[in-house]
Amino acid sequence: MTVSRRLLLGLLLLLPSLAMAEDFPAKPIKLIVPFPAGGPNDIIARVIGQRMSEIAGQPVVIDNRGGQGGVLGTDAVAKAAPDGYTIAISSAGALAISPSMEKVAYDTLADLTPVTLVATVPEMLVVATNVPVQNMSELVALAKAQAGKLNFASSGPGSLPHLAGELFKLTANIDIVHVPYRGAAPAVNDLLGQQVQMTFLDLPVLLPQIKAGALKPIAVGSPDRAPTAPEVPTTAEAGFPALRIENWYGMVAPKGTPKEIVDKLHRLATQAMTDAAVKEKLAAQGATLIGDSPEHFRQFIADETAKWAKVIKDAGVETAK
Repeated sequence: MTVSRRLLLGLLLLLPSLAMAEDFPAKPIKLIVPFPAGGPNDIIARVIGQRMSEIAGQPVVIDNRGGQGGVLGTDAVAKAAPDGYTIAISSAGALAISPSMEKVAYDTLADLTPVTLVATVPEMLVVATNVPVQNMSELVALAKAQAGKLNFASSGPGSLPHLAGELFKLTANIDIVHVPYRGAAPAVNDLLGQQVQMTFLDLPVLLPQIKAGALKPIAVGSPDRAPTAPEVPTTAEAGFPALRIENWYGMVAPKGTPKEIVDKLHRLATQAMTDAAVKEKLAAQGATLIGDSPEHFRQFIADETAKWAKVIKDAGVETAK
């Protein structure tokens, strides 16, 4: 086959995808949320999805598919048709942590197409009110004085709060004991009941109890203080700059989604994030909107995967792989 014929054949094969991209979106978009309704992932997706729908002139339909810490819903996107009509806003756990903790049916960067990092949410370190500390240095001193006696709760083995606690142990050279729960709510309940001493969790989950004085905030894992809790120092301000811990949520599409459609999804999502009402609603949830490029988000996922894989290895966390 001559060069000119190969070029012509390539162009003919490209034309259908170009035509599809030109009309995109021509029907409703399914936005999978890999967690049950009502949580931070769901709230962020609904706010962003609603504004995307208004911009695109097509419904963005939320499809909650909880299970296995976000893995099942994320896998559903990896197996979907690569036409841009099935996408997800997934989390740090499913995209960057679970592949190092357990057997999952997808390879994040091989089977999914990053669209944009949507938002970050800081993890907050809090202690029960009966723990006799007021700041990070006092907490570390207490943990060293009572090695192996203080417990930290998490929302489950391999969850971001679990690995946050493990990173705390490594960074501060302390011995605290992991107590896993089936979700954030029971972990908070036992913290309020003083059955455990501390936890790292998404700031929005803890904020009502902090405001009510039912939990004592120690530090926030974001690079800057949280606008919803400006009185709480960052972990860096508390002397632990390596203890940077933020949950994050990003939009992904199936592998093989045409670049033209990925670009359109990116424009829809980032335009939605510039809306004042969207910013206000998500700021109230403690979320910082990002809206980076697909290329930057891909590198971000790679960096986060490497970071948490190292924590898992260095802390000797048991995996199911």
